[in-house]
Amino acid sequence: MQFIQQIMFNSLFKKKTTIANVKAYEVLDSRGFPTVACMVTLENGIIGKAMVPSGASTGEREALEMRDGDKKRFIGKGVLKAVEHVNQDIAPRIIGLQAHEQNKIDELMISADGTPNKSKYGANAILAVSLAIAHASAKAYNKPLYRYIREDICKDKNEIYNMPVPMLNVINGGAHADNTIDFQEFMFMPIGAKSIRQACQMASECFHALMKILKSKNQNTNKGDEGGFAPDLRTAEDALELMVEAIKAAGYKPGVNKDVAIALDVAASELYDNEAKVYIFKKAIDAKVLSKAEGTKTTDQMIEYLISLTKKFPIISIEDGLSENDWDGFSKLTQKIGNSVQIVGDDLFCTNPKILTEGVQKGVANAILIKLNQIGSLTETIQAINIAKANNWCAVVSHRSGETEDTTIADLSVALGTGQIKTGSMSRSERICKYNRLMEIEDELSVQSRYNGVKTFNNLKK
Repeated sequence: MQFIQQIMFNSLFKKKTTIANVKAYEVLDSRGFPTVACMVTLENGIIGKAMVPSGASTGEREALEMRDGDKKRFIGKGVLKAVEHVNQDIAPRIIGLQAHEQNKIDELMISADGTPNKSKYGANAILAVSLAIAHASAKAYNKPLYRYIREDICKDKNEIYNMPVPMLNVINGGAHADNTIDFQEFMFMPIGAKSIRQACQMASECFHALMKILKSKNQNTNKGDEGGFAPDLRTAEDALELMVEAIKAAGYKPGVNKDVAIALDVAASELYDNEAKVYIFKKAIDAKVLSKAEGTKTTDQMIEYLISLTKKFPIISIEDGLSENDWDGFSKLTQKIGNSVQIVGDDLFCTNPKILTEGVQKGVANAILIKLNQIGSLTETIQAINIAKANNWCAVVSHRSGETEDTTIADLSVALGTGQIKTGSMSRSERICKYNRLMEIEDELSVQSRYNGVKTFNNLKK
């Protein structure tokens, strides 16, 4: 009798998560360019949807984002080829499979693609399906996505969920803004908050204080791709001084052990001249803000410059402070300040578990930025986060500059307990929706949630 009941249960459960249909289609991202969306329908009628983001500054080792290249349509940025790969190549392979078998389905898609960088189908095609499947299965299990990922994909029964400390991009430069600042992002981190809701309040108040200060100095308050301001400032120091002023004006104390700290994304690969082996601050040089001599730095000079900034300002995290190909430089930087400053690899690792493992062995950083579309599947993303955590590295789940209203990364950061999230400024709905989702999750979890603030940097000597 028990055997028969088990067979009946298994049969009903399969119907619960059996994939009946997979459909990909184009939607627009926050820059008005197409990106891939996917809808997975289960046999019981449950639907899971996902949209993938797109980056402006991309690492050499990223999985391929497939674009059409047809200049007559979306100036070559269409994604109909990727959509076609989902509908004609991937869908027939996974229809009839069980959506709760996330790893199996992801591995099947990766194997069918058969290339090291997902260039046959496109990482944007595979990721859209991967995430839509997770959303559908979570609904079938009647669980929010963060709980489903933790309990059913990761098999983690820990009932305490760490809410991430946000990195809020408030001054944009580099490839994200039309100004003369070569560093890509300057971010507030509300490390002194007691909850994600309070962190969002503190961040909002600092953001609006900064806006007021910029206006008082006759600086424009135009927004960059990620919702931060894009003022014409002379140097990184100018931006950092304004941020410290804004923190104080909002009624908080700046500092790596105070209320609000600062994080940088240098995006130094965008500055690096591979032939000359130097870093060139091209935007500042072209605008005659810096002379050619002032705006050209060797690896050692770049390291010393970054160290000097950490001594002058409350900087707790530096992302891509050196080129993705400058591993020796990364090692030097980590050795010099890695005990007190988080050194994050973005372009350096591209969310790739194999590259991250090599980086851990060589000590080239102490944290990794996690971007799902850099690697192209939920399974591989989780693998990268687990490798980081197993080696006492921090992980920062991140958006891309071309975003949508998809909030998957908010759930992922909570599910995996990464402790940090980078998802833009306190403006633009495609950024704000992630913060709103985090506050919603915190409310749902109630006493099961923790906001660790500065303690999230567990590998630093603060």
